[in-house]
Amino acid sequence: MTALQPMFAPSSTSGALAEPASRQVRVLATMGDSTPAGLGDPVAGGWRGFPVLLGDALGVASLVNTARTGARVADVRREQLAAVLAARPDVAVIFVGMNDTLRSDFDPDAIQGDYLAMVSALRAAGAHVLMLRYHDHTKVFRLPAPLRRALVRRVLALNAVCDAVCASEPAGIGMLDLDALPGGYDRDAWAVDRLHPSERGHRMLAAGFAELLERAGYAVPQPVSLECSGGREVTALHRAAWLVVKGLPWLIRRGGDLGPVMIQALASELRRR
Repeated sequence: MTALQPMFAPSSTSGALAEPASRQVRVLATMGDSTPAGLGDPVAGGWRGFPVLLGDALGVASLVNTARTGARVADVRREQLAAVLAARPDVAVIFVGMNDTLRSDFDPDAIQGDYLAMVSALRAAGAHVLMLRYHDHTKVFRLPAPLRRALVRRVLALNAVCDAVCASEPAGIGMLDLDALPGGYDRDAWAVDRLHPSERGHRMLAAGFAELLERAGYAVPQPVSLECSGGREVTALHRAAWLVVKGLPWLIRRGGDLGPVMIQALASELRRR
């Protein structure tokens, strides 16, 4: 299903053209990793996340969410793109990339190729594409200095890829800049792991994407509320328990995978000094 074309009607008084009618989003598709899969926003024993909130705001007839935990950019192209294209979405959200920055085989050129292929296929199918530029996650999740520096450089490289992809077809792509999202670095925007958005964080993402679509001429019948409704409140005890049970093992795994990168970052810093 392709997006409805803007309709114009002559004015009854002056004969001038009226404002174009907003296009309706009937089919919304989201693809990517654990964030579009809803992690961090628990509802009724499962996950909701920004795709459901955005779909409700747009009043869509169908929401197709192929996202899965742990997915990387190449996974999304290989495993999720076909299902999204088959749904013929009016709008498609691509939300993936952070998992790539946390792996030793991080390859910006390969990521750019996969992104360009996905965007090209979605645009050819008539979908308006939404992407994002990532924030500095080291401001949310504290890391050892060498790992922090390595991750910051990789996020900058990932954002450069996203900028290049957006520049390839600016009229058909909307870009949400997470670094500039109001309140994006507030503690209550993040779940207990500080890796995934909380309910409020997911609401902020949905509101940001809805604003991009409204600017692009799409109807948003029901604005996204930032008021939380039933999500779990994260306390200091929750954070401490998560750090011991899951956080430290995660740091050890990522530190081992990125060990060569950390050593290279230290060597580069010593050379600069």
